[in-house]
Amino acid sequence: MATRKPRARELGLPFSGETGPHNAITDVPGVLVGFSTLDGSTEDGKIIKTGVTAILPRGHADEPAPVWAGLHRFNGNGEMTGTHWIEDAGYFFGPLCLTNTHSVGIVHHAAVRWMIRRYASAWSKRPMWALPVVAETYDGQYSDIDGQHVTEAHALSAIEGAAPGPVAEGNVGGGNGMRCYKFKGGTGTSSRALTIDGRRYTVASLVQSNHGVRDVFTVLGVPVGLHMPFSEGEQRELGSIIVIVATDAPLLPHQLQRVARRAALGIGRGGTYGGNSSGDIFLAFSTANPGPLPVFAPMHLSMEHLNDGACDPIYRAVIDATEEAVLNSMLAAEPTPEFRPGGNVCPALDADELVRIMTRYGRGPTA
Repeated sequence: MATRKPRARELGLPFSGETGPHNAITDVPGVLVGFSTLDGSTEDGKIIKTGVTAILPRGHADEPAPVWAGLHRFNGNGEMTGTHWIEDAGYFFGPLCLTNTHSVGIVHHAAVRWMIRRYASAWSKRPMWALPVVAETYDGQYSDIDGQHVTEAHALSAIEGAAPGPVAEGNVGGGNGMRCYKFKGGTGTSSRALTIDGRRYTVASLVQSNHGVRDVFTVLGVPVGLHMPFSEGEQRELGSIIVIVATDAPLLPHQLQRVARRAALGIGRGGTYGGNSSGDIFLAFSTANPGPLPVFAPMHLSMEHLNDGACDPIYRAVIDATEEAVLNSMLAAEPTPEFRPGGNVCPALDADELVRIMTRYGRGPTA
């Protein structure tokens, strides 16, 4: 973290809203993030640049506990496991992992194994099932994706190493081999702190950005992509983005579906139009209303939740945090060559050039 590049706010760009202490998804109390990052090459010179990102909504708790959740599929060319049950039951438990398209299976296998071990006490009481959430974007242009280099050990390392505090961004974890608006993309995060009826809450997004074409790239309303021309082949949107939204505000599953839908407005601020081959899948969860799994709970339950009419500040926070998280993923990233020897290099977004363009439009660093 000591050598990381400046984030969007550190450049002085005028993003709205108050952030949490780390401007990250870990600002939501109890949420942990871990990474396993693979950088190497095969014997025949193909680049390996991939990994796993793990989010633990309830940390390293020894007992399985649900988090209430909602899902939105903006564009469906992608995978996120466990979503049928989330849509039916409104919750999931255990780790949430992000990786590349061809590693969903092994990461799911590892997450199940972690849950069996971690929640051994619950498993000993009655027959149990595990449906971890694993999502993906495609890194096959910059990593030997068909080599399936992610192993169970890599996924377990990301889960077991999940921690609070600042979150690494750019070429890390599942975002290691991704690109965004034809720049290097990857992992990014941002948070917002807000007050509703005198109570403080945090809303935060973590993205795995792998979407967008250069000519529509927009920052805070400025068409920066038009000033950063791109000439490599056809301008088609072929990538995807996963957005994970976390909050400690008490929300019911139907409200969290609404929250997840707002992530589409957040990525839209960056200019993407959700091209045909893009997979844009968003999941929102709330750590409020902690309690046991339904199989261990009494027959009558009560939950605190916000009035629907109080949710507008949360919707805005989701949009703002998602917009900023995408840009953070790009600013943190490093240039990356294509995985085949002699391929093109995906450039990193030049922060100095970005600031110059933003300043020309009156949206540069604030005093």
